[in-house]
Amino acid sequence: MTLGAPKQLPLALSHDPQYGREEFVVGPSNATALRLVESWPDWPSPVLVLSGPRGSGKTHLAHIWSNRAGAEILAATALADPNAPPHLRRAIAIEDIDAAAVTDQALFHLINRVVEARSTLLLTSRSAAEDWSINLPDLRSRLRLATPAALGAPDDELLRQVLVKLFTDRQLIVDKPVIDYLLLRMERSLSAAVGLVEALDRAALAEARRITRPMAAQILSGNNATFADRQ
Repeated sequence: MTLGAPKQLPLALSHDPQYGREEFVVGPSNATALRLVESWPDWPSPVLVLSGPRGSGKTHLAHIWSNRAGAEILAATALADPNAPPHLRRAIAIEDIDAAAVTDQALFHLINRVVEARSTLLLTSRSAAEDWSINLPDLRSRLRLATPAALGAPDDELLRQVLVKLFTDRQLIVDKPVIDYLLLRMERSLSAAVGLVEALDRAALAEARRITRPMAAQILSGNNATFADRQ
């Protein structure tokens, strides 16, 4: 019996997300939001609501602002107890404010503390503040004064730039027809691009060969189990 060449076992090398300003690829879907984030501390109001679909870059922008403002980034679960809001620093970011069981009172109390302390607050959400289910009139009034910053789904050119950068960062050489193939079939989000490149990197290492269209097709067919649900 003839055995085929053994596949190389891919090492579990860590490629943690890079959230620096230099890693942020700018396109029509995110340029306005980036300008607002980088205009801190000259915001029109103390509260900025950064909204956009999954994988549009909200977390990356929150980290860019955190580095600029010295802000602490917390999950919305930190507001679960209305009597114990997070320690207020000069600036604070709360992620996924619309995805956790945050009471109107908790968010209202936090915004009031931010305003009284002359601090700043960044909230990330998949939907605009005007679409949130708010029952407290005073909170609705506060949110109407917040500055909106909307992110759109990335267009093809932005996704292309992101794919090329992700491959380059991993020192992977990928032909343009392969990238064109991926763009036509991949989920339209930045998080999907990250997951796709990670999966292709592992496959190329395991098979000890370059990334090809058949390999890309195989990875795309199993993308539900491959791509992480990043923001």
